[in-house]
Amino acid sequence: MTALSVAPCQALMSLNTVNRWQDSPECASHPLCPCQPPCSLLRPFLPSPCSIHQASSRVFHGIMFDAGSTGTRIHIYKFIQKDPVELPVLDNEMYHAVKPGLSAYKDNPEEGGNTIRQLLKIAKKTVPEEEWRRTPVVLKATAGLRLLPEDKASALLKEVQEVFDESPFFVPNNSVSLMNGTNEGSLTLCFFSIGHLYSNTRRTVGILDLGGGSTQITFLPKSKKTIQSAPSNYIARFNLFNHTYQLYTHSYLGNGLYAARLATLGALGADGLDWKVFTSSCLPKKFREDVTFGGTTYKVSGIPDGYAGYKLCYYEVMKVIKGIVHQPYEVKGSSIFYAFSYYFDRAVESGLIDGSRGGAIEVRDFKKRAKEVCNKMTKYRAISPFLCMDMTYITCLLKEGFGFKENTVLQLAKKVNNVETSWALGATFDYFRNLNIH
Repeated sequence: MTALSVAPCQALMSLNTVNRWQDSPECASHPLCPCQPPCSLLRPFLPSPCSIHQASSRVFHGIMFDAGSTGTRIHIYKFIQKDPVELPVLDNEMYHAVKPGLSAYKDNPEEGGNTIRQLLKIAKKTVPEEEWRRTPVVLKATAGLRLLPEDKASALLKEVQEVFDESPFFVPNNSVSLMNGTNEGSLTLCFFSIGHLYSNTRRTVGILDLGGGSTQITFLPKSKKTIQSAPSNYIARFNLFNHTYQLYTHSYLGNGLYAARLATLGALGADGLDWKVFTSSCLPKKFREDVTFGGTTYKVSGIPDGYAGYKLCYYEVMKVIKGIVHQPYEVKGSSIFYAFSYYFDRAVESGLIDGSRGGAIEVRDFKKRAKEVCNKMTKYRAISPFLCMDMTYITCLLKEGFGFKENTVLQLAKKVNNVETSWALGATFDYFRNLNIH
């Protein structure tokens, strides 16, 4: 079992520890003092006995960078604690993204650092200047950097650390890091709230996230057989509201949408990139283009004199998924999953849902639209020449990979309660917790 330390899913420090903090000399110099110890208001889901002496409401901010494979996003959160005996609440979020992702600067870390500087300018305009020194700034990199050679990823992270250190914001220890897939799934769960995922319904409820470099599945099993039949490192334990839960969560590195494109083409990890052209039946016959992912450029095309269409495309995509993706026992039964990121984006682009509202569809809807897109590539090429490949990959991932039934319901969303759906909010809470000084 993997023991997780997930921010809002922790009990408060003991009152004795709190009292020691209040009496300690470090309190006065800590960026969150002298008002109160950080444990008191930086545990947004829990009442705090160590804040009972504060009379007025408190506003505070947190800045979280999501360094993904296709872009870097900044989340600037504003929290308000209206009463010292009540829970702080998320007031609003400022969100902005830039492309490409940090991994595109693997040979030029300084330029990658400049993208972070530009996003920090937005943070300086959003967070009041008097709050800068006590507003933590954190960056977590996901699949894009995990796919890079270790030395290149380290150089990029070091550059980001230097940019942070020269900023006016509070830089916690370990503020720049690579995030593993287990935390990605569990922090998304904490953001999304246990109420959605462990309701009284007999259905299994969970989360699916499809990024550029990796894909995640996360849910709270209701069947012991799911736990018993899963690989041991797919089951994690975490605490929430004084209860311990076992969580099924796994991140498949290299199975994100963009990485899967290259794997389908046979380009991922291939040699001879300067001259070799990678072809696929999933692409329009007359399509030919240079595609860049993770700072590497590949020549790709359709098959001019060959066949194209859904059946051949499905066969090609299957090779990327077969034997790699584990099928959790209970998702074959009655289940409902919330699907984010490229699940949402491709459903919008293919006309399955309205981008402003999101919506509920079944797995079979992805399959039906994939067939239509692949068999009418000319019609959909203006949207994206990769739409057939992407829709087929999503269909194959859901059905042949995870093992969902065709009538499994997917709730597709970009935001929940007006907040971007991601692990970033949970990760921000995690860093608030880690600001405790012992």
